[in-house]
Amino acid sequence: MRALTWQGKENVAVEDVPDPRIEEPTDAIIRVTSTAVCGSDLHLYSVLGMYLDAGDVLGHEAMGVVEEVGSGATRLKPGDRVVVPFGIACGSCWMCVRGLQSQCETTQVRSQDKGAALFGYTKLYGQVPGGQAEYLRVPQAHYGPVVVPEDGPDEQYLYLSDVLPTAWQAVEYADVPEGGTVVVVGLGPIGQMAARVARHRGAGTVIGLDLVRDRLEMARRHGIEVVDVTGLDDVAGAVRELTGGRGADSVIDAVGMEAHGSPGAAFVQRAAGLLPDALAGAAMEKAGVDRLAALLSAIGLVRRGGTLSISGVYGGAKDPLPMMELFDKQVTLRMGQANVRRWIDDLLPLVTDGADPLGVLDLRTHRLPLEDAPRAYDMFQKKEDGCVKVVLDPTVPDAPTSTRDAGAVAPA
Repeated sequence: MRALTWQGKENVAVEDVPDPRIEEPTDAIIRVTSTAVCGSDLHLYSVLGMYLDAGDVLGHEAMGVVEEVGSGATRLKPGDRVVVPFGIACGSCWMCVRGLQSQCETTQVRSQDKGAALFGYTKLYGQVPGGQAEYLRVPQAHYGPVVVPEDGPDEQYLYLSDVLPTAWQAVEYADVPEGGTVVVVGLGPIGQMAARVARHRGAGTVIGLDLVRDRLEMARRHGIEVVDVTGLDDVAGAVRELTGGRGADSVIDAVGMEAHGSPGAAFVQRAAGLLPDALAGAAMEKAGVDRLAALLSAIGLVRRGGTLSISGVYGGAKDPLPMMELFDKQVTLRMGQANVRRWIDDLLPLVTDGADPLGVLDLRTHRLPLEDAPRAYDMFQKKEDGCVKVVLDPTVPDAPTSTRDAGAVAPA
């Protein structure tokens, strides 16, 4: 089959790789019909290469059609249309039953002292082949995949894999008071959806911050009050002017480790990337720092007694934080990988609603063939051509490159 593989820093390639096969009774094989590029994929593209091997298959946002199921995954059947959560969870361990599927004790990567395994996301999270491919092996398929209706375009449901649950959890963790004010820092795909979810859930004012015109315009057309931070010397002051001088009740950091405006940390990240993998990994784990401009801005934006929710991915081991400010302002802080299955019951009715209350059909800006994935990564990283969200199409209509009989299942 064809799949997107990591080859080196800012170097990915679509190549032939072995077809996935059932390995455990709880596995399923999915023929991928849509797979998206996530901002977290860009961390692998640029920063976290020391945890990847050349040839690793990337991608953790995927949906498609079930082709084959193991003997223990009989909840599914061939022909089911499913979305695959990016985190791999069993559904029955101590963590899962408490809604902490991202910490699943069955799939925890204990050798790395990390939480649940993730698709397409480095040795730290299990080195499980990802979904930017024609086919995907899904472990724990007795629980994970979400069966969705057969009607409607893929993009009506695709974001249940990551974007929507991550955004929903970000708003849940932000604890926005009814009618209160929430600021979303960063209007990439997660920030866009977090802002829309916050409005849907009753926030009185939703303010989105970014420096990319196309992202600001997308948020504005969904009723978000936007602030272009380009050249703005006092972002916190600008937000206080919009919030009665007090600051936001809640702030969501939807940016993460590669924020603009962090030149020192950017240098450290680049330097670590030049080391041999073993040394680079040790450097990241013992002395790694993130680009903290977005997080520090978020801390400054939240009011005293407010809540800061972090959905952007961070990976530094030695990040300096303004603990005096956090303590003095009595800030509540919540963060973590999304517990995807925990939020599906809340989200599925919204994405199946023909009125599209969260605007899921207005997020993707580019849909490209899987073969164009290297161009998609480059464009998404550089924020070119109005790119906010890229969806890749693995379909090869005439001559499947996989040895699997692609004609055995009707198209989605």
